[in-house]
Amino acid sequence: MIEERTGADRDRTGPAEGPAVTRAARAAAAAVTAVAVVTAEALASDGPLLTGAAPYALGLAALVLAAGRWPRAALLLSVQTVIAFRASGLSDVGWLWPATAAYVLVAAGDRPAGGAVRHRFDALVRRVPDGPALAVGVGVFQVVFAADWELFVAGMSGRAVVAELGAETLWLALALAAATAWRNGRNWRREEAAGRERAAREREAEARRRAEAERLQIARELHDVVAHTLTVVGVQLRVAVEALEDDPEEARAALTTAQEVRATAVADLRSLVGVLREPGRDAAGGGGAVPAPERGLDGVGELVERVRAAGLDADVETAGDPAGVPAPVALAVYRIVQESLTNAVRHSGGTRVDVRLRYDAGAVRVEIADDGPAKPGGRPAGAGEGEGGGHGVAGMRERVSVLGGEFAVGPGERGGYAVRAVIPVPS
Repeated sequence: MIEERTGADRDRTGPAEGPAVTRAARAAAAAVTAVAVVTAEALASDGPLLTGAAPYALGLAALVLAAGRWPRAALLLSVQTVIAFRASGLSDVGWLWPATAAYVLVAAGDRPAGGAVRHRFDALVRRVPDGPALAVGVGVFQVVFAADWELFVAGMSGRAVVAELGAETLWLALALAAATAWRNGRNWRREEAAGRERAAREREAEARRRAEAERLQIARELHDVVAHTLTVVGVQLRVAVEALEDDPEEARAALTTAQEVRATAVADLRSLVGVLREPGRDAAGGGGAVPAPERGLDGVGELVERVRAAGLDADVETAGDPAGVPAPVALAVYRIVQESLTNAVRHSGGTRVDVRLRYDAGAVRVEIADDGPAKPGGRPAGAGEGEGGGHGVAGMRERVSVLGGEFAVGPGERGGYAVRAVIPVPS
C-alpha cells in the first residue's frame, strides 16, 4: 500500500523522493499491534491484565502511528518500551515481535528530507543510518540485550534462551527481508519512472534543437535565394528601363536574364515551401535536415554570368578536381559565392569581382574579392553583420561552421572586400 505524499506531508518532512507507506497502512499496523499484544498478554496469564497490557499495547500502537513522521524515533522508543515492560515484569510475552510494525515501517520507508539544520542535535540525528540498516542494527542490539537479560538476570539456561529468542529472531528477520524487498522494488519502479521522464525531456530538447536548426537552415536558404534574385532582377530591370528606347535588343536581353533568374528562384522557393508543408518527409533519410534546393559547383559559372550581365567584370578561377566534393559542401560553396556576388553587386561600388575555387585533397578553399573602395571596418556598407539588419555574412559563417570549416571576411588584396572560406572534405 503506497501513495504520493500530500503537500502537508511535504511541508512537515521536506520533499519526498517517492511513494511511502500510507496512513491507512500505518493505522492497520497500529491496530494489529494493539490487538496482538493484548491477546498475547491475555493468553499468557489468567486474564487480561488491563493495568499493564492496555497501556503497553496502546503505547506501541501510538508509536506505530508516529512512525509516519518520526520513523527512527518511533523504532527506538518502541524497542525501549518493550525492554522496559519486560525488564520490569509488566509483560511476559515477546522480546522482539511486539515492535515488529515499527521495524517494518523503518525498513520499508524513506528517510524524511528535512529543512535546514538548526541545532547540533538535528545534525547528529541525520547521521543515524536509516532504512534496513537501522532496523537490522537495532534488532541485533535488542536480541543481544534480551539474551543477556535472560541469561544473567532471569537465570535461564542457554538452551531455553535459544528456544525463546530463536523463533522471534527468525520472525523479525523474515519481516525485515519482506520490508526490504518491498522497498527495493518501490525504489526500482521510482528510478524507472525517473528514467522515462529524463528520456522524455531529452527527446523534447532534441526535437526543439532540431526544429531550431531546421528553422535557421530555411532562413538561410530563403535569404540567399531572395536576396540574390531581387538584386539581379533589380539590376536587369534598371538596364532594361535605361535601354528601352535607345537599344531595344539590350533591354530585351536584360528582361530575359531577369526572367531566367526569377524562374530559378521560383523553383528554389517551391522546394522550400514543400518542406514546410510536409515536415519530416525526409526524416528517414536525412535525420531531420532540411533538403536544400539542388545547387552545386556547376552553378557557379551561371552566378558569374549573372554578375557580368549586371555590369561588373567578373571572373572565376578554379584549381584541382571537384569530383570528390560531397553535396553539402558543394551547396555551401555555391551559397557563399552567391551571397558574396550579391553583396558585390549591391554594396561594393567596384568594377570587378574575382571568384577563386581551389579543390585540395582534404578541403575546398573559396575566395571572392572585389576592387571596391575600402570602407570603415574593412567591409562594404550593408554587407556586414548587424548593419541595416543584414544576415548574409552571418549565414555564410553558419554554413561553414556547421561543416567544421573556417570563415573570414575583410580587406582584399586590391583594397576592396574579400570573403574567404576553407571547408573540409571528408576522405
